[in-house]
Amino acid sequence: MFGNWIKTSILMAGIVALFGAMGAAIGGQKGMLIALLMGGAMNVWAYWFSDKMVLKMYNAREVDATTSPYLYNMVRELAQRAQLPMPKVYIIDEDQPNAFATGRNPEHAAVAATSGIMRMLSERELRGVMAHELAHVKNRDILISTISATVAGAISMLANFGMFFGNRDGEDRPNPIVSIAIMILAPIAGMIIQMAISRTREFGADRGGAEISGDPQALASALAKIDAYARGIPMHTAEQHPETAQMMIMNPLSGGGLRSLFSTHPSTEERIARLRAMR
Repeated sequence: MFGNWIKTSILMAGIVALFGAMGAAIGGQKGMLIALLMGGAMNVWAYWFSDKMVLKMYNAREVDATTSPYLYNMVRELAQRAQLPMPKVYIIDEDQPNAFATGRNPEHAAVAATSGIMRMLSERELRGVMAHELAHVKNRDILISTISATVAGAISMLANFGMFFGNRDGEDRPNPIVSIAIMILAPIAGMIIQMAISRTREFGADRGGAEISGDPQALASALAKIDAYARGIPMHTAEQHPETAQMMIMNPLSGGGLRSLFSTHPSTEERIARLRAMR
């Protein structure tokens, strides 16, 4: 767990350094300040309201001990084991097996599971999955992803502003070819670092979820099943809103050529191997 925090800190430092370097190269202090303010404002709004926005996006329906005692009581027991406040519990009517957690902090958290994952997994396996999501809540991973998204969004904004700002100290505008190269490459680099942060936090949630449930082998088995079936069952909402992919326990998107580079999740094989090695 401590190693994951070190990796995350290094990646966060890298994305902030990239932001600073890009701002200095094409916008100077003025451009960097404008982009940071605009990107920060959008992501502050997302931080406070992203849970409601995402749950509405997926048409998630809230359940309780009466409407879904199986899932609700499972989450309640795991939250008590993790010493967390009881989160809100939602079900998403999607065939693809998947789940995610959202909310700005443990006191305002929600966990959601698809109807597909509830049908597919055994009780032990589903318990491991929900423990994984509660580990995200406990580790405050949503806060980390919001910070990284803020800086990555600011980098993209700087790229859009690049052709409108001159060099620092009133110098001529930069070479158009250099500007175009920066506008294309810097946002891609920021996205790669942001996704690397997401992959690092998944390893931490796997370990934390195994500790909460006390059953790492069940989570490993669940990941194997989800990976085998999720690829063949599209999740149309995720395809329309790929920015939500990093929230899921398994990447819900159909992949292409550079899938491993741009994946928001580490390889399932490595995740399973780490869980199998836990005792």
